[in-house]
Amino acid sequence: MLRRPAVAGSFYPDNPEELKKLIESCFLDDGGVSEIPSLNTFEGTDYPIHVMVPHAGYQYSGAIAAKGYCNIVQNGFPEVFIILSPNHTGFGSEISVFNEGEWSTPLGNVEVDGEFADEIISFSDIATADFHAHVREHSIEVQLPFLQYFSNDFKIVPITMGSQTFMASNDLAKSIFEAGNKLGKSYCVIASTDLSHFNNQEKANKVDNFVLEDIAEMNEFKLFEEIVQFNITMCGYGPVMATISLSKMSGKKSCEILGYRTSGDVTGDYSSVVGYASGIFK
Repeated sequence: MLRRPAVAGSFYPDNPEELKKLIESCFLDDGGVSEIPSLNTFEGTDYPIHVMVPHAGYQYSGAIAAKGYCNIVQNGFPEVFIILSPNHTGFGSEISVFNEGEWSTPLGNVEVDGEFADEIISFSDIATADFHAHVREHSIEVQLPFLQYFSNDFKIVPITMGSQTFMASNDLAKSIFEAGNKLGKSYCVIASTDLSHFNNQEKANKVDNFVLEDIAEMNEFKLFEEIVQFNITMCGYGPVMATISLSKMSGKKSCEILGYRTSGDVTGDYSSVVGYASGIFK
């Protein structure tokens, strides 16, 4: 099955050359890393990091996303990127795994690692093979050009979470861990999330700070508690909880928050903003 782009021309340019130039500007932006990194070579099976990145339009969150992708590029690409996202559309199952075919972007096609996807499903009590949830979902698609800019020599496992409960996140983390151990492939998990939505700048900074402290402390329990307690409108807390849990299973005990900004920092309108952050688990 070929999954065609849903947000090319809106979240990012549909012209390949324009898209490459915009990606370059994200890296070079003052809010990015001020350089375009060179892709190194990774050898082995134990990839050293997992990553949290935002998923808004590139003009808003691309520079913050570039901070996370810079670390991936500098470490070299693993065999597989397992990309976890929230489900914004409401379609599909509790955990929807796209387990065969390719994803298309203006920079080419990316192959799905069907073997890895099927093993995750087999180890999970919740995840199912499901394409419908992915057809219009943007939060995985927008990650791919950041990788394709440097190389198309990788595979993906796209997973979107209709259920972001603690149980679902823990189940997914264990399933990825067991599947990875069985297959012996190198992989990096990319947790796709934006932070709070549609608060003023002052409140956004306050509640996003709660979230980022919990993530930096690798405390998925407290993160879930505070999401509920303070009604924080972070859209991808499930993918982040799963990534924290998986990271600790695989010996990655720390997290570094690489950068934070809001849409207001880009547009100058601080009345209603969305928060964005990148981080690495290592």
